[in-house]
Amino acid sequence: MQAAKKIYFASDFHLGAPSYAKSREREAQVVAWLDKIKVDAAEVFLMGDVFDFWFEYATVIPKGFVRLQAKIAELTDAGIVVTLFKGNHDMWMFSYFQQELGVNIVSDELVLERNGKKFYLHHGDGLGPGDAGYKLLKKVFRSSICQWLFARLHPNFAIGLASYFSQKSRVANGNKEVFAGEDKEWLVAYAKEVLKHTHYDYFVFGHRHLPLDIQLSATSRYVNLGEWMNYQSYAVFDGETLTLVS
Repeated sequence: MQAAKKIYFASDFHLGAPSYAKSREREAQVVAWLDKIKVDAAEVFLMGDVFDFWFEYATVIPKGFVRLQAKIAELTDAGIVVTLFKGNHDMWMFSYFQQELGVNIVSDELVLERNGKKFYLHHGDGLGPGDAGYKLLKKVFRSSICQWLFARLHPNFAIGLASYFSQKSRVANGNKEVFAGEDKEWLVAYAKEVLKHTHYDYFVFGHRHLPLDIQLSATSRYVNLGEWMNYQSYAVFDGETLTLVS
């Protein structure tokens, strides 16, 4: 890391839900945040479910979100490294963001070390105990056959169909997650299992929709980034420590 530079982490903007007006309002908040942090950012990690739905055809992408895309391009053009994770809502990202915006795309986990601190990064979906149904569904949706078949549908129909189902999600319904105790947090359980054989200073996830900062051991922490419908929360690493801002 460059001196006086920071690393920022955010997740779960869910742009596109629950309505056009709400989504545009949230996009403006995200763009304003990126504009604010660009003065001291060395890297920015957007860790999944940036969009409530995303699918890239060979020559077509979902309309909208142009202000966010323009801001990301501005950051990468300025030399700030932007990494975009696939979430469970926007897993069908292929080459568009890399080619047009110069970002890195991460499909699953990313392990990195900065200033002697080791990070384990993942959107968070499909990890930990339980949720066997979704884990199977994720394999199906990630398959090249499923993606090829979906691409055969006309964009008007396909994106409209996906939008219909996204309106039934917890984002569209306005449900706010609650903390039921550390022992009920499946991503905490997953992180503790990983720690049994590999040390990480920080586990950073999205997906949970609840800002959480939990001490796993004397030298390891679990941080969930929350979401931007209710919290506008994010984390920042200043070269020494990771801080959750919510």
